[in-house]
Amino acid sequence: MRMFLRVIGLLCWLASIISCQNPVNSKNNKQKPNVVFIICDDLNDAIGGIGMGGHPQALTPNLDKMINEGVSFSNAQSNCPVCGPSRASLWSGLYPHSTGYFGYKQQQYHWRNNEVLKNSVTLVEHLAANDYQVYGTGKIHHNGHEDFSVFNNKDGSNGFEVGPSFGPYPWDGDPAKAAVNIRGVKHPDLPEAYESNSCWDSFGPVKNLSETMKGKGTWLYNHDEEEYRYVSEDDRDLMPDERCVEYVKEVLADEHKNPFFLAVGFNRPHSPCYVPEKYFDMFPLETLELAPYLVNDLADCAPSLWKTLDVGMGATGFQKYDKLDKVGKDMLLRWTQAYLACVAFVDDQIGQTIEAIKSSPYGDNTIIVVTSDHGYHMGEKEYIFKNSLWEESARVPLIFQGPGVAKGQSCEVPVSLIDIYPTMIDLCGLPGEPNVNGNQKKIDGYSLVPLLLNPVKGQWSGNDYAITAIASSEALAKDESAKPETQHYSIRTKKYRYVLCRNGEEELYDHSGDPYEWKNVAGQEQYMADKLRLKEIIINTCYKNK
Repeated sequence: MRMFLRVIGLLCWLASIISCQNPVNSKNNKQKPNVVFIICDDLNDAIGGIGMGGHPQALTPNLDKMINEGVSFSNAQSNCPVCGPSRASLWSGLYPHSTGYFGYKQQQYHWRNNEVLKNSVTLVEHLAANDYQVYGTGKIHHNGHEDFSVFNNKDGSNGFEVGPSFGPYPWDGDPAKAAVNIRGVKHPDLPEAYESNSCWDSFGPVKNLSETMKGKGTWLYNHDEEEYRYVSEDDRDLMPDERCVEYVKEVLADEHKNPFFLAVGFNRPHSPCYVPEKYFDMFPLETLELAPYLVNDLADCAPSLWKTLDVGMGATGFQKYDKLDKVGKDMLLRWTQAYLACVAFVDDQIGQTIEAIKSSPYGDNTIIVVTSDHGYHMGEKEYIFKNSLWEESARVPLIFQGPGVAKGQSCEVPVSLIDIYPTMIDLCGLPGEPNVNGNQKKIDGYSLVPLLLNPVKGQWSGNDYAITAIASSEALAKDESAKPETQHYSIRTKKYRYVLCRNGEEELYDHSGDPYEWKNVAGQEQYMADKLRLKEIIINTCYKNK
């Protein structure tokens, strides 16, 4: 049945795409579609027009326009909301519980050293092997865990340009602070009382620092001694994400005989929250609101997730919140301003990318996808980070636009990033099982094509839920795969989010009346049948997938 529905969906989509194309362009009508896949880092639901209930003051006109011209998924989820495992899962098409790669000490454990992922054919490699010319720019994989070889093409070229960078970083002129992994100094606009020993906690506008830092201040492009030149907003070097946009324009200016796939990885709004000052000016502090917040919200949450902290990345999110809260409400507002400024900045880059596509010769035959590797808390549950099982961390924007895709419609079906790979297989006409000569793993997930055709009534073959996981604190040997039953999970349906920790602690939220997940109803008798069903799904789907 699953294969039958996939074939029917593909045939319908092919018929739709042919009817949507410009009949004058007969050459393009015979081609497979091009794809520009945009993935942001740490972009949550702070999008103006998607109806996701994110921050009400977000300014995202380009994403809003894209939503009005395509299909947006209001209940899309990350499968593991931290950079390394999320991106490894997305590009391999395999759940964390299929590979054992949940992100434990993710900086030290490269995804390509995982016993399953090392022999996995990524989506980009599958496209390149089947006559697509592949390109990439920016942050595609987790920083430091890149595998640029996936962008090798049949013609011998490598299509990757503009490496990922979270810069620029403010620098006080001390050579020792320009060394690898130091990444500059705290932004000089931040008060002394704010304890920021890491660039990841810093934020502020990119501007001329010479006066603030007594003539010594400047910027570094990356965590090395390459200086980032800034005189004024009209006289400065491009930000890393802006360099990615320039590469996109170069790719679109070339003549392509084969269809192409272009992956664009924007670094923002990932910390440190540094973007040009004009984006900060869009959000005056005196007008800003904090994210919805409930006093003692954590009191009924699973202790493993906040009290005993049986979590692979520990207390990071709570510590980030505490550092701001210790200084006062003004600091929380200033951080909110910085995050929204970064969202507005990346929206600008997305808009320029879309405009470049539409004005190119390939505009009529290019599908555009925008998503994020995970969401990000803005202070909800006294937490500022990703890597939680709650809504703000797990949910991601997911938007499709292009030929054959419905216009201006939202889909409430629970889907996740694991569905990207099978969707691309259908859209691009690729063989169904890429790992047949590798690790022999069947890819997980389901094609979204039926929902792209009809977001409300489309009959897709997927489940009525989406699964998210995070690593526990269980120690692993170097590159050892984690046991699925020793990790933590949440499962999202249209109505519920259910959380199951490895020690049996539970949370259940009824989103029909509790969109902010303020009331854990896991212990209430009226929800028992639904809770047990969701628990059984996790046990049978995740624990037994070894």
